Amino acid sequence: MAEVILKNIHKVYEGGVTAVKDLSFTVRDKEFLVLVGPSGCGKSTLLRMIAGLEEISSGELRIDGRLCNDMAPKDRDIAMVFQNYALYPHMTVEENLAFGLKLRKLPKEEIRRRVGEAAEMLAITPYLSRKPKALSGGQRQRVALGRAIVRKPKVFLFDVPLSNLDAKMRVQMRVEISRLSGQLQTTMIYVTHDQTEAMTMGHRIVCMKDGVIQQYGTPMELYKRPANRFVAGFIGMPPMNFLPCEWLGETLMIPGAGSTGLRSGDFQSGQKTLADDGKAPKPMMGVRPEHLRLERASDGTGGTRTGIAAEVEVVEPLGAETLVYCRAGAHRAVARVHPDLAVGRGDQVLLYPEAAHMHFFEGEPS
Repeated sequence: MAEVILKNIHKVYEGGVTAVKDLSFTVRDKEFLVLVGPSGCGKSTLLRMIAGLEEISSGELRIDGRLCNDMAPKDRDIAMVFQNYALYPHMTVEENLAFGLKLRKLPKEEIRRRVGEAAEMLAITPYLSRKPKALSGGQRQRVALGRAIVRKPKVFLFDVPLSNLDAKMRVQMRVEISRLSGQLQTTMIYVTHDQTEAMTMGHRIVCMKDGVIQQYGTPMELYKRPANRFVAGFIGMPPMNFLPCEWLGETLMIPGAGSTGLRSGDFQSGQKTLADDGKAPKPMMGVRPEHLRLERASDGTGGTRTGIAAEVEVVEPLGAETLVYCRAGAHRAVARVHPDLAVGRGDQVLLYPEAAHMHFFEGEPS
């Protein structure tokens, strides 16, 4: 078991292209840490630097207290699971599992024991005599996991390991890897561009963009208290809604939405919360689909009703919930509603953000 410490890590390629910029964080012993971000953000490059497959331009990498910048990959006591499985096609499953142990010249009985334990743990014992081409994608991924497990490394590294699997198998393997994390009690660093994997698997998440850490914390910290608009829009599915806004007296207006505005009395908490303790909010409001209440514009008992006036464009019933995509003037928003709410395309509705779950950002692009 090991702690991994990264301090002021930079990666600059020839030609001055910077992939990772002044990156620092600590992966605790036995922690499952997820690196998440869009393609090209530097997360896989960072993982390869930890593995020793990429040189570190500057900064310090320590694994279990040892400075590893110039240490050969084989001496770092890590095991890596790749996106494409990286199995030897001419070897059986058993031979693939045992190969690394044979190179380390472990006794035959110890190799046999470790291979058997890993195969049992991953439910691949019936396939030990098969070659990779005779296995499904999920079975191959289990073999790749088994090959890492038998080595009993201090640190496991996962480089988008589930991206080649179908949707159902990704969910199954996600649960399997999480179970293994609890069972093995080993430090794990997992790279993905799938925010659902990050939210469901990681003890903590490092969210990256353009080689820079945007936020570092637990999944719920990133979900409930995003540090900026990028994190707010990247974490959560469907993504957070963003609408331009301004205060006019006690009314929160959404310019260009064809709305009569949202008075402070329309919210569960007061204007002070919405206006950041009396200060004018930033010009971009963010609210997640699950925190956007939707009502039919024709409902109620008459009188002037406030709210974000919108028209339903698409309804997606998902069984346990329904996603309603709306156009509010020049803007679009999606609400996650109860499946019994009867709305259809073309219906006029009013949208009400929940004050306790509203966020305000600068109006920069996400």
